[in-house]
Amino acid sequence: LSGILNGIDTAVFDPAHDAGITAPYSMDDMSGKAVCRAALCQELGLEIGEHTPIVAMVTRMTPQKGFDLVQCVLDELMEEQDMAFVLLGTGNAEYEDFMRSAEWRHKGRLCAYIGYDEALSHRVYAGSDFLLMPSSFEPCGLSQMIAMRYGTLPIVRETGGLRDSIHDCTLGEGNGFTFQTYDTQDMLNSVHRAIYAYNESKDGWKVLVERAMACDNSWGRSANDYIRLYKQLINS
Repeated sequence: LSGILNGIDTAVFDPAHDAGITAPYSMDDMSGKAVCRAALCQELGLEIGEHTPIVAMVTRMTPQKGFDLVQCVLDELMEEQDMAFVLLGTGNAEYEDFMRSAEWRHKGRLCAYIGYDEALSHRVYAGSDFLLMPSSFEPCGLSQMIAMRYGTLPIVRETGGLRDSIHDCTLGEGNGFTFQTYDTQDMLNSVHRAIYAYNESKDGWKVLVERAMACDNSWGRSANDYIRLYKQLINS
């Protein structure tokens, strides 16, 4: 049994040429990401400091996407950490209602955009620092690949394609932050580690962002994986 990850359209998801974001940027010149961040804060009504990290979710709001974990610990996270939280998505009425009330409780630091807007999703990827994906299962996942393309580090549970595409930064060569068990404390620990890394060293953070942006999640990579598999079958 062989598994091949999906890819993303690297022309559509390209911060250097994305006309839908406020300012272009690339690994060679990341200054545009700060402009995108400031514009996102203004658009969504976030009143936060220049260096307060933004954790985002662009997702369907269902148990599969780990929303029961988020529901359990979001208030705790917002109270303990100097962070902002952005939600873009729709889903179960219970979770939508919870996010609306959470926005009211943490006004100026949390935005719950209940709906889906493709153009806004690009601006969220470009303006955020982290993408949270605590899925209970995920055959592949595309959001984590898109986030890395925009220099936004994924925080994911190690399941399915998330485990295959995201490797923890504490291992030395990682491109995001991961946790193993489907557990609120494990997820909290990963978010804490991610925010610590963001705050600890400007140069160290730059290395992590560049490493994530350099990952090849194109369809070309997927195509080459298929070619290698076909050659292996022919030669077996």
